[in-house]
Amino acid sequence: MTDIRAHLERKKAKLQALREEKERLRKEKEQKELTQVEEAALRAANLERDVDELLSSLGAVSLSDVPSDFSSPDARLSDQSFTHLSIPQTFSPASSTYSTSKHSGHSQQSTIIRPQLTVKNEQIVNIAPQHVETYMKYTQTDEVDRYGFVELSEEEKERILLSEAFDQAARVMERALCETLDIYTDYSGIARPFYSDATRPLDEQSGARLFLNRCFYEERWSRNRCVTSLSWSPNFPELLAASYHRNEDSPNDPEGVCLIWNTKYKKTTPEYIFYCQSPVLSTTFSRFHPNLVFGGTYSGQIVLWDNRVRKKTPIQRTPLSANAHTHPVFCLSVVGTQSADNLISVSTDGRLCSWSLEMLSQPQDMLQLEQKHKQGKTVAPSCFAFPANSSNNFILGCQDGSVYSACRHGRNAGILELYEGHDSLVTGISSHGVQGGIDFSHLFLTSSFDWTIKLWSLKESKPLYSFEDNGDYVYDVAWSPIHPALFAAVDGTGRLSLWNLNENTEIPTASVMVDGCPALNQVSWASSGLQVIVGDDTGRIWVYRVSEHLANPHGDEWSNFARTLLQLKNSWS
Repeated sequence: MTDIRAHLERKKAKLQALREEKERLRKEKEQKELTQVEEAALRAANLERDVDELLSSLGAVSLSDVPSDFSSPDARLSDQSFTHLSIPQTFSPASSTYSTSKHSGHSQQSTIIRPQLTVKNEQIVNIAPQHVETYMKYTQTDEVDRYGFVELSEEEKERILLSEAFDQAARVMERALCETLDIYTDYSGIARPFYSDATRPLDEQSGARLFLNRCFYEERWSRNRCVTSLSWSPNFPELLAASYHRNEDSPNDPEGVCLIWNTKYKKTTPEYIFYCQSPVLSTTFSRFHPNLVFGGTYSGQIVLWDNRVRKKTPIQRTPLSANAHTHPVFCLSVVGTQSADNLISVSTDGRLCSWSLEMLSQPQDMLQLEQKHKQGKTVAPSCFAFPANSSNNFILGCQDGSVYSACRHGRNAGILELYEGHDSLVTGISSHGVQGGIDFSHLFLTSSFDWTIKLWSLKESKPLYSFEDNGDYVYDVAWSPIHPALFAAVDGTGRLSLWNLNENTEIPTASVMVDGCPALNQVSWASSGLQVIVGDDTGRIWVYRVSEHLANPHGDEWSNFARTLLQLKNSWS
């Protein structure tokens, strides 16, 4: 409501400024018209003076000397007062006598009586009206002011501010106002780009491989909230969903928040703001319904938001019952095809639930994840991932440091294999998904509180290699979507590290410390592979650009990575 009132006050200020500008223009117009009238009167007086001088030079009576009593000729005079001659001969203007002659040789003179002309002065009297009426384009009523602006009631203003059309228009205007366009762009390809020292790309200035592009932060909804998950829209690659935990300093605010950020435009505010009454631990977009966003909460509920609806609270939510989750939901993913897609959720209660997107009242399927080799002990998953092109098999990371492979359907549904190697909670897991000449879909990475990152293969029960360069908890890890040997990791010291295994397996290829050194607990790549995004424990999301030389793979990267894997396996064993 505060934002709406602020918008309303700005509208009032703009309206008042417009009215003052119109009033100023009207006064200027009136002054201009008055000046034109005075100039016309002066020109008329000068013209009359010039005419008098001309008449005086010709020996005629000037206009100023014309008698005031001027009338038309005597109406009683008729044509009979004149003697009509058949052949006029001479006429003397000094006299009133015509001289005529006939063929007989006798002359005859006739006298013509000249009429007397008089001048009569006419006066024009202007009678002022009793009321001065001003007629304008718009009808003058109580609702319309003199400039044609309709004064809306508070209810009408509120209705406009809450309308969908106003909301959409405000989004478009905000994007446009935040943009800085290069009007000198040459699309012909003839002119070479000009860079000053300030605008030259950082790669060309210093050879840097990783540098900050921007930061997303919203004071009202991000402050003091830990970023718990990041998810990209599969339909709009520029949209990023980020979920947030509670703000301990604001107990009256909603505990869970999900913000939709736009990385395409330079606007600094989120596209959409959603919240609920439980901390949101995981979030994901619907793969085939771009308007739907799901959230997994600390209470065990799964909530559904719809950006088409003019509300920030969930439109649907799962029940809190024994038939669904009863523990925090750290894992969410949408799998399947457009005609048969499902939402998969995993909670620390050891349950995997499959939901229909049309009905969240109860899960379609529920699978209890138990360790078959330990007398049915239930596992407590903290993260999971589906291998590339698979909607049945998946990988689990658990709170005790164990890693499992499992499947949803079939005779052996449940946990399949155990992968041992971590000594503490597994914080993140990422399966290899880059397509190329060699299939690496069996590879996956895990991060842990034991300060290590481990490289695994579904074909081996032991890790292929352990990366031990970090000096704190490693909170998350993610493979590059375009480079087969490149991955990113974040830790509790505020360091973002990029590893290119084809270049070095002992130390990161590139790394950077985030401003303020907050604990970084989430990392995700943009689909282009040229940006990596990290979230911290203060509510900020940092967008880093990766140099094209590092991000884009060369043609031999797949074969080089295959040789690197063989060397790692031999050295680790």
